Amino acid sequence: MAAHGTLYTYPENFRAFKVLVAAQYSGAKVTVDKNFVFGETNKSDAFLKKFPLGKVPAFETSDGRCIFESNAISWAVANEQLRGTSPMDQAQVVAWMSFADNEILPASCTWVFPCMGIMQFNKGNTERAKEDVRRALSCLNTHLLTRTFLVGERISLADISVCCTLLHLYQYVLEPAFRKPFQNANRWFSTMINQPQVKAVIGDLKLCEKMAQFDPKKFAEVQGKIKQSTGGDNKQDKKAAKKDQPKKEAPAKKKEEAPAPAEPAPAPKSRDPLDAFPAGNFNMDDFKRFYSNNDEDKSVPYFWEKFDPENYSIWYCQYKYAEELSKIFMSCNLIGGMFQRVDKLRKHAFASMCVFGEDNANCISGIWVWRGQELVFPLCDDWTVDYESYTWTKLDPKEDSTKALVDQYFKWVGKDKQGRAFNQGKIFK
Repeated sequence: MAAHGTLYTYPENFRAFKVLVAAQYSGAKVTVDKNFVFGETNKSDAFLKKFPLGKVPAFETSDGRCIFESNAISWAVANEQLRGTSPMDQAQVVAWMSFADNEILPASCTWVFPCMGIMQFNKGNTERAKEDVRRALSCLNTHLLTRTFLVGERISLADISVCCTLLHLYQYVLEPAFRKPFQNANRWFSTMINQPQVKAVIGDLKLCEKMAQFDPKKFAEVQGKIKQSTGGDNKQDKKAAKKDQPKKEAPAKKKEEAPAPAEPAPAPKSRDPLDAFPAGNFNMDDFKRFYSNNDEDKSVPYFWEKFDPENYSIWYCQYKYAEELSKIFMSCNLIGGMFQRVDKLRKHAFASMCVFGEDNANCISGIWVWRGQELVFPLCDDWTVDYESYTWTKLDPKEDSTKALVDQYFKWVGKDKQGRAFNQGKIFK
């Protein structure tokens, strides 16, 4: 049964779009609160009492229950057809919704937001984002070769979620030459945006004709109008309160409504926050090259030979919500998404993140090495998306137990603390 209620969001929020589209299909009565003012309503005591994170979209059912995070809200307002009519269909729907959040969304934000003036441009990050978009579209294209929709024979939340997450890409940067190789994905996307239920929410979407580029003047203008960079929907779920919405998206959506501040906002800091820490004598790039080009039997001793404990620290992390992890590939996607979102940290950090266990019984943990002696993620807003979903323990490099953990995680062997065997790993370098 579809839930009815009130949706709190700012205008043109693509995460809210999937909720409203789902309601169009299910017949759920969803009313958007016309009195909602971003930065005011979601900071009021009344709102925070219902939604402590203060993020949108947020949904209050007609019987007073409160739901946050756009995927959860979409699920609540959907009907059986949209959710999947069998457990296997439901699993596939969830998989594609996760695909949208972890494979498409980070790359889309990295590429498109600078073009919209929301984020500073970084050439390296943008080029990596383009490749990630190609990879995601290729996956979609292959899957849709013999299918009309992503799951089953009718539109589901899988189609709605992936389509809404692709909107910015097709609108701003996927010019004809770039999207040409992905004919099946293009056909499916065109089918989706021309559905009456979808058009009722997003209107007529004009596909990109020329790839948008970063404009410094536009960036300065948009930044001058942004009052603050808070709010938005949960990106993963209750554990990663900032993952579903990059920090600067919400104010940018309101850039035409928010008054310009009395004084121009200061230019964004391009400096790496870790540059403030002493450089020490541990050459991170040198170790990364050695690790990449040699077997671990050589690279682990090399690490300890070169490591500078006075100016660098070693940390162990473990995912807090193992009971909610399901497929191994989805756990790996969580790691990949985190790596993308802390890309700026690469200069001064190295990590080995591992998935231990098997489908429906696995957990994520890892070893991180970075410059400085404190937890680095709070030092930069861009790095705070995922770290609260993990417990972080600073390790003593003199202890034998630390050396054993470094050996295990750098070599991808053994079992985790709960006895689960190593399955897959990813290196951040």
